[in-house]
Amino acid sequence: MTRYLSEALAAQEPFFRLNLNRMEAAAGHPNNDIRFTTEIRRSTLAKLRELGLDPHDTTPQELYHALQERIKADDARLTKKLRTRAATHISAEGDVVAGMIHVLQELPDSKRCFALKTSVLKAMIKRQPPKHAMKRLGYRSLDSFLKHESTILLLSAAWLTEGLAWQRRLLDQYKKLQPSDFEDRKIALLQPDSARWQQLAKEIVDASKHNLLSFKELGALVFLPLSPQAPGGTTTASLALALHDLNEIRAAGTFLKLCQVRPDFGRLVQTVATGEPHLGPQLLGQPVPWHLVQQYYGRLARPDKAGFFDPHVQLEDIAWHPIEDTLAAIEPSFAFWRQSAHLSLLHDQRPVSLNVVDAALNYCNQLPFEQRLAHYFQRSVWHELLLRYLRPEAVEKALLGETQPQLAEELAEV
Repeated sequence: MTRYLSEALAAQEPFFRLNLNRMEAAAGHPNNDIRFTTEIRRSTLAKLRELGLDPHDTTPQELYHALQERIKADDARLTKKLRTRAATHISAEGDVVAGMIHVLQELPDSKRCFALKTSVLKAMIKRQPPKHAMKRLGYRSLDSFLKHESTILLLSAAWLTEGLAWQRRLLDQYKKLQPSDFEDRKIALLQPDSARWQQLAKEIVDASKHNLLSFKELGALVFLPLSPQAPGGTTTASLALALHDLNEIRAAGTFLKLCQVRPDFGRLVQTVATGEPHLGPQLLGQPVPWHLVQQYYGRLARPDKAGFFDPHVQLEDIAWHPIEDTLAAIEPSFAFWRQSAHLSLLHDQRPVSLNVVDAALNYCNQLPFEQRLAHYFQRSVWHELLLRYLRPEAVEKALLGETQPQLAEELAEV
């Protein structure tokens, strides 16, 4: 086990070491931890050279400031491109969020998902009127609210204004949902633009410093407006997080498609809406998040012969698009960040992250070196490590047991 991984992940010892030893033993001792550490170090040095830094004579502080300058320049190019795209195709104002939605809609990436029908959502909202949202957006009746606002934006307003008790009551209705309440459709990318919405959105974004609402069970991503005075780096952070959410939406849809035969389908919808489903501990000795399985098949394996994907799931459903690759497709200068999500240089047992999301968040929050963030790097390292221990036969067995437990039991008896 390498000390680098333990320190980079700020892992609890000896639990991390024991867990890693268990995965190594189950996989036949391929030394994946050592191979992965060597790869990280080699690739990080290559990125230093791309930045024009001497890999043998660069301090962690110098790397951090070089990354801040790099993201500053890349973010400025991206913001200009998105404003130009919005001004050309949408409106003369050149709103950067409108530009984001336009480029995302134009990407060749998979844009379909398995999502709750809007008619079903509308019926659920009728049973539980969002009175605070109606008042904030200037509606006197629920019928008028439903007539003039899209159902997804209506839910977005309710989610922002009604409080936890209202949210819990709505989620309780999910328990009764059936596969017939869902449909295959395009992912919805929405931006509210009424004057009252603008005021509500401004209050939310100013308070939370976040402008995205993701509804995985609805296959929807709602973009709240960004202030013209938003600090540099905000555009990159927002777009990168939107790309992350789109991957999560696609993965959630795949999971629900696979689970259509489960008698507790409604409960699984609740799980998708409030968090993320996991496969049981039999796979790696610990629960494995579903999106990691989606990433495994999207990147590393071919599920062509896996019978449990039939008849509901197609190959295009099992898509996973690396954030950095998509950013580079939108603005070529982001090519530097490709293959860097899990790279870092350690300093006093803390990483200097080369993850583009960390870099953007560090920059837009103007964080000094001592307060730097590395959350997305750590997440990427852990998931990349787990991916290297997944084996096709184990994944298929775990998938079958999770999504079609009755069939798995029948096969085990044969």
